[in-house]
Amino acid sequence: MKKILVIGSLNMDLVTMSSRHPKLGETIIGKSFLQIPGGKGGNQAVAIAKLGGDVTMFGCVGDDSYGEKLIAGLKENNINTKYIKKSKKNTGIAAIVVDDNADNTIIVVPGANFELTKKDIDKNIELIKNTDMVLLQLEIPLDVVEYILKKSKEYNKITVLNPAPAEKLSMDIIKNVDYLVPNETELELLSGMPANSQEEVLAATKKLMDMGVKNLIVTMGKNGSVFVGEDKVVKIGIHRVKAVDPTAAGDSFIGGVLRMLAEGKEIEEAMEFGARVGAITVTKEGAQSSLPTWDEVINYKF
Repeated sequence: MKKILVIGSLNMDLVTMSSRHPKLGETIIGKSFLQIPGGKGGNQAVAIAKLGGDVTMFGCVGDDSYGEKLIAGLKENNINTKYIKKSKKNTGIAAIVVDDNADNTIIVVPGANFELTKKDIDKNIELIKNTDMVLLQLEIPLDVVEYILKKSKEYNKITVLNPAPAEKLSMDIIKNVDYLVPNETELELLSGMPANSQEEVLAATKKLMDMGVKNLIVTMGKNGSVFVGEDKVVKIGIHRVKAVDPTAAGDSFIGGVLRMLAEGKEIEEAMEFGARVGAITVTKEGAQSSLPTWDEVINYKF
């Protein structure tokens, strides 16, 4: 099985469960409050590890109690945390509100996540040299993401980028990505084209491929996901479940796909597995706390 290096954010999710979202200027009483390890980097690393993948996590936390809890949680899931940097800045947090319809709003304060630098990458370049796949998101500085992708391709590694939160990407980023995994909103921003239907999604992905993207996996919520490669298009539907909390659904889908690609599976099987992982994730509260194990995914009855 291929080794996977995840470089990205580590946040403590501060989750409020509420019957509804407050209106501007309104105060309402929430149902419950949870502190759950999160951050797109951490979520995706844990998702892969709980599915049996070989994962190393590289990122930055504060020298505080949240940072300690995040690292402890990664270790509990058999993730290599040896190289995680500690900063004087506070550990990143995400303030999340989830309503009775399982709709959420999220505000992220990056904190220590933005302390990761190009020098840190050079100092730990053996991490890239000794892995097979490098997975990134956009909750660390964009210039650092660009540098990591450049170094990863210098060492002929498979690169995967989840462009979230949505930002415009430079050509230097795009040309060094093997698998770009946006949702519809991110696809619209990256391509400058609408993505409200499958036809529009396919047109937008074609534009990105003309710009140099090698493979795209677009997540489309209730409409499933679609893979677009040089000579193949694959569409995968969703599994119907009772949603409780959508937090980390996209992260878990990516984790499921990469876990299977690391084992050498074809993209069709990898995406179908990712769809199962994502569906199970939304049936539980929280980010990393909702991510399923390999056995759960294999044995779950939809």
